[in-house]
Amino acid sequence: MNPLNTVNGTIGAGVVLAIVIGLITMGVAFNTASFLVWIHVLAGITWIGLLYYFNFVQVPALAEAASDEGGPGGAGITKYVAPRALWWFRWGAVVTWLSGAADLLHLGLLDAAFLLGINTGSGAAMLIGVGAWLGTIMLFNVWVLIWPNQKKILGMVEASADEIAKARRVAFLASRTNTMLSIPMLMSMVGYGHGGFII
Repeated sequence: MNPLNTVNGTIGAGVVLAIVIGLITMGVAFNTASFLVWIHVLAGITWIGLLYYFNFVQVPALAEAASDEGGPGGAGITKYVAPRALWWFRWGAVVTWLSGAADLLHLGLLDAAFLLGINTGSGAAMLIGVGAWLGTIMLFNVWVLIWPNQKKILGMVEASADEIAKARRVAFLASRTNTMLSIPMLMSMVGYGHGGFII
């Protein structure tokens, strides 16, 4: 059976291939920090990739579909695509945050990061801390603002027309806020690992 025929098979094959490459290139010693960063980046790509998909592709496409009187509309997206994408989106956010916090804890930087380096005077702790705080705000937005309102929009929970209209606006603004915050968050994460780029 070809593993590429299913999502789970594809993910499993990718994990096995990554492990094999790791064993060949780095040996058999387990590196906790590298493992946590790998999980963090993988989950983060899933989360932020879907955030960008929603903001750059799905929302504008649904607006065009709604204004196209003779077109097929957006029912297929809202019924089949959005719920599945939102599942990966919200759990990608959780795994991203947990693996990032676990890595900071493993490195002994959790307190310093969330205190923005105030307790250590470290600019690096401040930089990664800004990223951690932005990611925390974004995680909050996913679970407290976006997901509950998307359930109303998609008809997963009962809501009046006025509640749905309000839910659309709240979810839209929270999603756009996360898109905006993702840009400095990613700069902070990359800057911590590879050195800042603003002199």
